Amino acid sequence: MSTVDEIEAGIEKLTPTDKSRVADWLNTRLVTETPAMLAAIDEADRSLIEEGGVSVEEARRDLRRWITE
Repeated sequence: MSTVDEIEAGIEKLTPTDKSRVADWLNTRLVTETPAMLAAIDEADRSLIEEGGVSVEEARRDLRRWITE
């Protein structure tokens, strides 16, 4: 049995919550950083610093409104 087979068998035994945690962990390692992605992150960081942001409460309120419109 290969290591991959063992890992797959182990994942099958996990709870749905733990399977999601493993999937999230794996997805963070599969995303290839590109210059465009890094530039977008830098721009978002700059924008947040210079222009400010909104509170979590405001974001949740606005999200509810956007979803229902």
